[in-house]
Amino acid sequence: MPNLMLKFVNLDQQQPEKRNAAERKHDFNEIYRRFSEEQARIQASRCSQCGIPFCTTKCPLSNYIPDWLKLTAENRLAEAYALSTATNSFPEICGRICPQDRLCEGSCVIEADYKSVTIGAVEAFITDHAFDQNWVTPIMPLEELSQSVGIIGAGPCGLAAAVVLRKKGYQVHVYDRYDRAGGLMAYGIPTFKLEKNIVTRRQEWLEKSNVIFHFNTSVSDKTAEHSIAFEDLRNKHDAVLISTGVYKKKEVSLFGSNLNGIVQALDYLIDSQTQNNDKNEMNAKGKRVVVIGGGDTAMDCLRTAIRQGATSVQCLYRRDRANMPGSMREVKNAEEEGVEFIWQAAPDAFVGEEKVEAIRALRTELGLPDAGGRQKIRIIPNSHFTLQADMVIKALGFDPEPLTTLWDNDQLDTNESGTIKLNHHSRMTSLPGVFAGGDIVRGASLVVWAVKDGQDVAEKIAHWLEQQNNKQNVSAA
Repeated sequence: MPNLMLKFVNLDQQQPEKRNAAERKHDFNEIYRRFSEEQARIQASRCSQCGIPFCTTKCPLSNYIPDWLKLTAENRLAEAYALSTATNSFPEICGRICPQDRLCEGSCVIEADYKSVTIGAVEAFITDHAFDQNWVTPIMPLEELSQSVGIIGAGPCGLAAAVVLRKKGYQVHVYDRYDRAGGLMAYGIPTFKLEKNIVTRRQEWLEKSNVIFHFNTSVSDKTAEHSIAFEDLRNKHDAVLISTGVYKKKEVSLFGSNLNGIVQALDYLIDSQTQNNDKNEMNAKGKRVVVIGGGDTAMDCLRTAIRQGATSVQCLYRRDRANMPGSMREVKNAEEEGVEFIWQAAPDAFVGEEKVEAIRALRTELGLPDAGGRQKIRIIPNSHFTLQADMVIKALGFDPEPLTTLWDNDQLDTNESGTIKLNHHSRMTSLPGVFAGGDIVRGASLVVWAVKDGQDVAEKIAHWLEQQNNKQNVSAA
């Protein structure tokens, strides 16, 4: 077969067609079109097949990126799908929402003048195509095992763990307080980045694979309807995985913080995907909106407010563009849609009587890097300015909820930040048979890291369950 690769020298980088900003800012549909087979094949052929694939080493999942790019270029899509899912339980989701410009594509060794290989869009195409061709079949383990695992949280970590455990034949039950699977993929990430049928499709696949979901079920020490005590869950299953994520919103304590019209990012995003009433107090229609923060959640809020019909949308961020934690593609998309970024500015107070009317802010400057390499921020004295605002959205990140209090179990060890302490070799918590993974261990992070943690901790759970089973067999003998 002739060599179809290394075409970057005469083929330009192309992302999937992006819908015009004037059109897309009026709806919540995904902004990128899907690659055709030919487009995916052409873009995959640009891979240089380098000796040390930094795209793979930079990927949290260590995906076999050059290999499935080559298979795609050769039109061996069934093999590409098999290889893609060998390391990633949900490649079509990561292909859509991973910040590839900071991960795999950002590490591509092709010279800057030629631009990197388009990895994320090809990754999403492969599995979308596999679903279209009915190649994605329910999990059929070689042997059904009697041991069961209870997973608390149906986010990316819990779902990825469920995939691995079902493949090994364990009985898997997933408990979640919401009415569907996905966690923040379903409720936090807007539809224009990830259409919800993509997440629902995976939930249905897992259900066909005999993963049992218990929705609208909270884990607590209460005995109320639709709740289950943590200890009851431990008694019910042979092992338990805590993958609750982090949902406690970070606060900023400033004068006027209690004014009406100041809302939290997650509350706003969840409301935007569950409420259709444009007169709802969390709807941005006809309002001057200011979002505080610079991560991907802030970008989601900004672009949602645009689509809801805000009269103006501004982002207040204390660092500069180069130090923005969110994806640069998201910043560019937001600017195209009409968002104004106010760099190097920090909120000082909220102004208004009962309802917020403005934000008073201060200019900042960046100083020397701290021990972690991040530049320190210094407030510039007497640099006040005011932004008019009818609605302020605080997108400052998330902290862990106090699980030991909520679950009435002080034997579950946590760190000062509230994340769960682990034996990082066994992935087990301070409670025997109880494991943890995802954001509740590492803090708020990317979906791809949650998938990685879910897959890794599932392997540790399976190993521990096998050991427990062997011990029982020895005792019985």
